[in-house]
Amino acid sequence: MRRSTRARRSSGNARSKRMLAVVGTLAVFGGIVAVTQISSAQDRRTTTRAASASCVAPSAGATAPGGQGSTTRTWQNGRWVRNHWGDGQMSAAECQQTKGGGAGAGTPTVTCPDVKSKLPQVPARARAEVDRNLALLDSQIAEANRRLAADGRNGGDFINNAILRPLADKRTATVNRIATAIGRGGQRPQGLDKLAPCALADNAQNGGNTGGANNGGQNGGNTGGQNGGNNNGGQNGGNNNGGGQNNGGNNGLNVLAKDCANSKLEAHNGFQNGNRCVSTAFGEVGAAANNPSLLITQFPNQVQRNQPFTLRVTTRNLVRDRFLAAGQGGYYLESSLLNDQGLVRGHFHTACRMLGSTRQPPNPQDVPAFFVATEDGRGGSQPDDVLIQIPGLPDSGLAQCSVWAGDGSHRIPMMERANQTPAIDVVRIQVN
Repeated sequence: MRRSTRARRSSGNARSKRMLAVVGTLAVFGGIVAVTQISSAQDRRTTTRAASASCVAPSAGATAPGGQGSTTRTWQNGRWVRNHWGDGQMSAAECQQTKGGGAGAGTPTVTCPDVKSKLPQVPARARAEVDRNLALLDSQIAEANRRLAADGRNGGDFINNAILRPLADKRTATVNRIATAIGRGGQRPQGLDKLAPCALADNAQNGGNTGGANNGGQNGGNTGGQNGGNNNGGQNGGNNNGGGQNNGGNNGLNVLAKDCANSKLEAHNGFQNGNRCVSTAFGEVGAAANNPSLLITQFPNQVQRNQPFTLRVTTRNLVRDRFLAAGQGGYYLESSLLNDQGLVRGHFHTACRMLGSTRQPPNPQDVPAFFVATEDGRGGSQPDDVLIQIPGLPDSGLAQCSVWAGDGSHRIPMMERANQTPAIDVVRIQVN
């Protein structure tokens, strides 16, 4: 996975048994800019000031399904897992609510999968009963939101045990009544109970973990000077990569450029625009034994169209605590950082796209059918699991689902040596 000063162009519909071959790897991140286009790669902004002055529509496929917020949270193994849809883009309505200081500015709300859109044609004799239960689903969500507003500050365990789990139980009973009603006059729909669990819509827009990294000095340089100190201002020049280091800076090699001083391209400004030159310093690279790795450790071989499914992702040496929303100007903006143990600080991405062919690489600019960036404040030197819940893929065919690590600003983390495999995995799933 907006229009402010220039209309966006987004093309959807690109057409995982396990594979991690060189071709698959290159197809996924032969340019990471291409893979993350769902988070508004075609979002053209002339200045950051104009982008922040108004709420604009996100690119196609960038927002969470079922009207969920741009960031949702699920409770997994004793911690909240944050999934940033479209790399942190807000819908226009969510943006307006946040800018207005309403509930979206910090009050958590419940977000649930949309049941109505997943129903088959409802027989006439079942319509009244189905409508009553759909209305009941809405009232259950409203009641959960009232509980959150009154008692949400009691913490994650309370929210999970006293609000989210009871809500899921109520929704399970309700969707089963809907399925039974439809089944009396036709074929009973299967899998509706998978739509029962809900999560929190993180309307605070990642305030806790990002902690101002997109405000103040980091992204503040974008206004009035197009990323002044961050992407220009000698980051890669002078003492950093030249001036006496590395045997004069070039190791005897014919180095064509180390920064954007002589580039004819416009300076990159933190938003996902091509034909730009990025001068942000690469930052810190860890020792080989501390470099990130990950694996998709559980996935289905085949699913039905629009059938929810889960990927289990296991990471090592990736501390998942840094996320500068690319949809808000945090792309390639921050240098890579290591924690005190020498581990990369960042998050990971998950994308699924449909393959039109297994003999030709897909179009790099096409928007994937699913994309989130995930952080949860966990991760370390030992393997650690996160579940990615995919609400379903709309088209039949062969899906390529990819997972790759990112630093705080969405780049593949650097490796000590060139012959190390980056933190990426790919599987193919048949969608029937």
